[in-house]
Amino acid sequence: MYNITEISERIGAMRDLCGYTIEEMAKATNTTVEEYENCEAGKKDFSFTFLYKCAEKFGIDMVELLTGENPHLTDFTVVHDGKGLPIRRRSGFEYFHLASYFKGKISEPFLVKAPYREEEQDREIHTSVHDGQEFDYVLSGSLKFVYDGHEENLIEGDSVYYDSGKPHGMIATSKDGCTFLAVVMKEGSKR
Repeated sequence: MYNITEISERIGAMRDLCGYTIEEMAKATNTTVEEYENCEAGKKDFSFTFLYKCAEKFGIDMVELLTGENPHLTDFTVVHDGKGLPIRRRSGFEYFHLASYFKGKISEPFLVKAPYREEEQDREIHTSVHDGQEFDYVLSGSLKFVYDGHEENLIEGDSVYYDSGKPHGMIATSKDGCTFLAVVMKEGSKR
C-alpha cells in the first residue's frame, strides 16, 4: 500500500508548483477547505476520487501522486496476477491498478475486491461522482449497484456501463465478497 505522508507531500508540492490556493483545490476536489487541508497535511486518507481530481487539476497522471514516478511505458504493459498497483479507494475495498505505468492512458483499469459486510446490506449505499464514464464487469460473487436513484443486482458475468458524473456506488452482497473489473474512462477520451 502507499504512504499517506509521501502522497500528501507530493500533493502540497504540486499545489505550490502550479500556484493553486487551498480554496481552489478544495473546489476542484469537491471537498471543504478543512477536508482538503487535512488530506494535504496527511491527517486524512485519500479517496480514489480525491486523488483522481487532484491529478486532473495538476495535469498529471494519478500514479505520479501515488508513487512519485511518471508512467513511462508507451507501447504495452503487462501486469501479472496479483501485481497491480494497490490503491485504497474506500474502506475495505482493494483496488489494483492494472496499467499504472502506461503513459498517456485514456482509461484507468482496476481489479477490485469488495468485502461482504453484513451491516451494509440494509443501509443506504454511499455514492460518489467523478468525471468520465465507467465500466464494471463482475468476475465473481454478486454486487448491489446504485446509480442516480436506480438499483441493480449484478452477478458473475454481468456488467454495467455508466456516466460516472452522476451518483453511483456499490456493495458486495455475496458472503465471500465480490471481485470485479472496473474501467474508468477519462473525460475527453471520446474519439
